[in-house]
Amino acid sequence: MRRRIKVRGGHLGAFLCWAVVFADIGTSVYYVPGILYGHFGPRSAIFVLMTLFVFILLCVKYAEVTWRYPEGGGVVNVSSQALHPFVGLLGGLLILVDYYLTAGISALSGVFYLAVLAPGLIPLATVLTVAALVALGLLNALGIKESARATAVVACIAGGGQLVVVIAVAFSLGPAGIIHSFSALGSGPRLPLTALVIGYAAAFLAFSGLESIAQLAPAMREPRRAVAGWAMGAVVISIAITSPLLTLWSTTLLNKNADPTQFISLLGAHVSGAALGDFVAVSGSLLLVFASNTAIIGAYHVFIALARMGFMPRVLEARNHWRRTPHWAILAAIGLPVLIVIAAQGSLNLLGDLYAFGLLGTFVLTCVSLDVVRWRERNRWGPGAIALFAVGILTTILVIVAWSVNLVAKPLATEFGGGLTVIGLIAGLATYRYSRGQRPSVFPVPFRPQRAAASIASALGNRPSAGEVLVILPHEQLAAEAVLAEAARAAAGRGAVFLFRGNRYPNQHHELLEVTDPYLKDYGAHDAFARAEKLARSQVPHRRYVYVPGNLPREMVGEVWRTVSPKETVVTIEDRGMLPPMAVDRVHRHVTDGTTVLHLFTAKVRPQPEAITA
Repeated sequence: MRRRIKVRGGHLGAFLCWAVVFADIGTSVYYVPGILYGHFGPRSAIFVLMTLFVFILLCVKYAEVTWRYPEGGGVVNVSSQALHPFVGLLGGLLILVDYYLTAGISALSGVFYLAVLAPGLIPLATVLTVAALVALGLLNALGIKESARATAVVACIAGGGQLVVVIAVAFSLGPAGIIHSFSALGSGPRLPLTALVIGYAAAFLAFSGLESIAQLAPAMREPRRAVAGWAMGAVVISIAITSPLLTLWSTTLLNKNADPTQFISLLGAHVSGAALGDFVAVSGSLLLVFASNTAIIGAYHVFIALARMGFMPRVLEARNHWRRTPHWAILAAIGLPVLIVIAAQGSLNLLGDLYAFGLLGTFVLTCVSLDVVRWRERNRWGPGAIALFAVGILTTILVIVAWSVNLVAKPLATEFGGGLTVIGLIAGLATYRYSRGQRPSVFPVPFRPQRAAASIASALGNRPSAGEVLVILPHEQLAAEAVLAEAARAAAGRGAVFLFRGNRYPNQHHELLEVTDPYLKDYGAHDAFARAEKLARSQVPHRRYVYVPGNLPREMVGEVWRTVSPKETVVTIEDRGMLPPMAVDRVHRHVTDGTTVLHLFTAKVRPQPEAITA
């Protein structure tokens, strides 16, 4: 009988998810107006409004990534599974470039906003920023991280401060003044098309941090689809109200001598007095520190995920015995931001110019990957799905245009981000190649009850011979060696699917922003697949790997069998019970070192088309 599989979610509802994402995206308004003002003057808000439209489209895609990939990982996970694991490595490196600059810019902006209360801090901005980054690294090494509830409190306070500034300016200007303030966007000489395109691409900095919603997927409550939709809807409303208006008014109403690194606080003081300006400075500084810490947490979890995938040295996932924290990954996450801030000598504009490469590259990979996933489901499309796919393609094109423009218009960002990415690719591929001869990294198809048939069929590549032999790998090593020896003989010159059902960890703790793909933590599965790959690579030309998480019932192995519909199944006599009832044409038994291995021969059966409900 078909069983309903209960998929357990996390503890974060729509409000807490909004808080964490807003704590990342909402910080951009503190430094983006000043950065854009240095290039485009009082017309900066034009470009923020242009990118706001694309930001809304991107929110739709990222909400879908969240419920499609509940194990998190964002661009690393979606690009690995939609395109290729090596593309996942590229996505991880791009998001690392983004995280590095987010940590540096946020910490530096936090110091500048504190300087509203203590102007003497400005000459010490670089030193204080480095000290803040090191302190955040030490706190993470001690295992002290901000909770989602603490982030919610800070996000509400800072978001409330931004909204109060908007309301205060609106009351100060009055209806006629508000309308007149928009006239500044049209004043001056006509902007050429090249300036519009460059400004559009540069303004994406105002919406950095969107990737964090995909990283929150494991901690999100069920139903994730609804929670992600509500959370992203709240993010869109919050950003749409504050970012364009604060950019417009801070770049047009303030004195030309105003410090661009303190625009929002100075705007509040300009229309409502020093008290509001100080409140915005303190709350904004606190939110910026939280955003910097979130970037550090996200960065070291990406390092850990890439290490578990076999692209980075395994030492990065090592945890100390004192606090059980990944100290080497944390050091890698804060080391480069510290060097970047020192090299930039506290220049916020320089850091902003470096930002575009990783941010937009991440957006491009995520959008392309999701388009590929949607296209593979085209057989089930209705009118709504067709329209959604068309809008998704438009979103991808708009983001690709922005990234392409920045590659040319911001050569420093291209050199910096591209250089780091190339170094990371060389290190990742070298690590993978080195380990391939000793302990090969295998990227199996993750079994998901909701999309079992589609994912496995895609892995087989529509090649009927790819699944002629199904090999069920046991957990016990001696038994696994016996099964592999029989499988290599049975599948020689043919195609084989190697299946492993993982262990179950009922009380396993997952950290916030961690990639919780169960296979990445299942080292028994890594070893089983690595042994299979080493033995089968010279004898089995077409081989695939399927991983069934241990928290799913044993009967899920039967679903894989039905989907693959093999002619021959190789399994130990102890694991025979995982297979569904079937008509066996003949059985061959082989005993090796006390392990009885069965060869079950069946006629090709027609796979059941329906997927398991969740």
